[in-house]
Amino acid sequence: MTPPVHYHHGKFPPVIDQWEEIVPLLGPAYASLARYDGILSAIPNAALLLSPLTTQEAVLSSRIEGTQATMGDVLKYEADTGDFSPERVADIQEVLNYRKAMAHALERLKELPLCLRVIRESHSVLMQGVRGEGKAPGEFRKISNWIGPPGSTQENARFVPISSDKLPQGMDAWEKYLHAKVPDRLVQLAVLHAEFESLHPFLDGNGRLGRMIVPLFLFEVGLIQSPMFYISAYFENHRDEYYDRLLAVSRDGAWKPWCGFFLKAVKEQAEANHSKALSILHLYEAKKSEIAQIIHSQYAIHALDFIFNRPLFKASDFGKPDIPKHSAIRILGLLRENGLLEVIQEASGRTPAKYAFADLVNIVEEQKIF
Repeated sequence: MTPPVHYHHGKFPPVIDQWEEIVPLLGPAYASLARYDGILSAIPNAALLLSPLTTQEAVLSSRIEGTQATMGDVLKYEADTGDFSPERVADIQEVLNYRKAMAHALERLKELPLCLRVIRESHSVLMQGVRGEGKAPGEFRKISNWIGPPGSTQENARFVPISSDKLPQGMDAWEKYLHAKVPDRLVQLAVLHAEFESLHPFLDGNGRLGRMIVPLFLFEVGLIQSPMFYISAYFENHRDEYYDRLLAVSRDGAWKPWCGFFLKAVKEQAEANHSKALSILHLYEAKKSEIAQIIHSQYAIHALDFIFNRPLFKASDFGKPDIPKHSAIRILGLLRENGLLEVIQEASGRTPAKYAFADLVNIVEEQKIF
């Protein structure tokens, strides 16, 4: 039996020398990030238009932790469409909480810097009403924990984080480094993410919260103008390497390989984010012209924004609260007649029809789900 890896007890922050292994990766990562940020700055109301990408990030970050909910599940649940098992509802709720926790953090950043207080508050939102709510939401753990297969003990775990009595000191050092002025911001973020996961400060939710820190930090230090960067797809697609690289930091002090992996993740995800954001912007501009010609209404932009923000919805919800009911009914009929929306479920008795803006959802999912 392989003994568990224990939290490394070396100096923090680490001294990373021999930068020749990392430097070649920095330029491409920053260049891709800058191109993505250029698209962010060009998108009107990026928070609204990219909200499906934000939901997908929540889905993928939660999936890394073992949830099975899909983007389609979340959209159907929010539109009150579909029949889900209690287990799947619990998965969906974790995804929705991720989104809420991110929104809470962004609201707090209007008043505070990114800090342990914001992180603890966001953890409390993340755990509210879900499976981990009994595990001290918003509080750093007072007991030891470990990572391993279900039913594992500390003796046969894969990884044992820092002991609870040393955790406050570890988190203080982490927060100090968070606010430090360092030679390179992306390397700083790589170290921050790995150290957060190694410290594992909460009883549950550490992985999701650690990934949430990525866009928050990029936004805080000015590398992106809007706090929307979606890293989890790369980590999900390279899950084994993601965990192995993190483990090697504690086992071997392998910071440079981890930083290299992280910089590749930033580069590739910046490129993927750029592509999807550009596709969404082009779709928005095309549909803005098309909808204006179809409905000839002062509410054209409201209708457009609604279907981008809620690409799956009940007919009775369409246009709320910006479009009067009689106008909403007329506009919805025109959008349906002209093929801009797909009917997911026809109206039946008192049950309203359900519609999907499939063009948008399929950009995010990269496969047809409606």
